[in-house]
Parts: sequence; structure tokens; C-alpha cells
Amino acid sequence: MKGKAPPALGQVRIVGGRWRNTRLAVPTLPGLRPSSDRVRETLFNWLTGELAGARVLDLFAGTGALGLEALSRGAASAVLVERDPGLARQLGEVVTRLKAADQAKVAQADALAWLEQQPAAAFDIAFVDPPFAAGLWDAVLARLPRLLAPGAWLYIESPHDQAPALPPGFVLHREGSTREVRYALARASQPPPAATLNGELSTVLPE
Repeated sequence: MKGKAPPALGQVRIVGGRWRNTRLAVPTLPGLRPSSDRVRETLFNWLTGELAGARVLDLFAGTGALGLEALSRGAASAVLVERDPGLARQLGEVVTRLKAADQAKVAQADALAWLEQQPAAAFDIAFVDPPFAAGLWDAVLARLPRLLAPGAWLYIESPHDQAPALPPGFVLHREGSTREVRYALARASQPPPAATLNGELSTVLPE
């Protein structure tokens, strides 16, 4: 049947929050490489204090481990973008099982095409973890910043010996690596602070 989830190779788990220890199936699909429990635990430790009320984008969702982990830990909403119809269907089933349909939206779409159609400043946190062989970092990172709010967080996974260039206006916050992957968290520049002069609101520009 079209859209049927492929057979599962293994499992990953949601590490923390209200859905802690929930298991997510990992199907046998080329290029599917979920972030390990250890890497996700490190990432979400970095994001402590930033998740409450956040609007999250999981751009190459796969198993949904990153986006669902964010929701489990207090994010307000998440969009899970996945091209493969079987994986997208599986994601929808997981969202239903977790009773999270009011917070999680699954978009079965090509990531680059999807990015072109979204409104500006729609997300506070974005996870970019594409299939490594596809080499999509440059194309994605050229399109993604328009969708991110000032001060937004950007997480990128890549092969351990590659460091994709950050988009203009983003500053590396933290990074780490395993034998297989490099993982990095960056942040967008905040807008200039506002100040009041003679009773009127004005923008304080950096010197």
C-alpha cells in the first residue's frame, strides 16, 4: 500500500520530558540516520531554558526524534517535514499515539520546495539533519534563515569531518562530535535593542 511504513531496523527513544522513554521505530531506509540518544541529550541540555513556548521546525524529520523531543520538553509546536511517504505516515501515527495532533504537524514534502512556501519568522528553533549523502546543507542554509525569528536557534548535524558554513548573521554557540557526526548549535543575531528618547521609541544602533 502506498505510504506504508517500511520495516523497522531498530529503535530510538525520547530522552526527557513528558514522553520520556517513548520508543520510536527506525525503518530500514537508505540515508535514515537518527540522532543518537547521547547526541540528543547533549543538544537538549544546551537548549535548557529555550524550549518553553518555542515554535520548532524538524526539517528532515525521519523518525521525528528531534521535533518530538522538543515537544516533550515544553516546546509549543513542531512541524515535522519528511519527504518519504512511508516515514511521513509513521510520523502521523506516532503523533496520534502521543495525542499531540494539536501541537505537531507532519508535512510530507521535499524540504527545499517546502522552505520556499513558508512565511517569514515562523520558527524559534530549527533542526537540520539531512541524509549525509544528499549534500543539502548549503541549499538548505541559504533558504532557511528567512523562516527563523530574531534570536532563533539553529542545530546542524553533518559528517564528523565536515562543518557546513553558517548562514550570515548566525554565531556558533556550541559544538561536539562523535566518530560519525559533528553536531553544532548556532544562534541568529538579536535585533538591535529599543530605547526611548524624548518619549518616542527609537532603535539603538551598534557603534
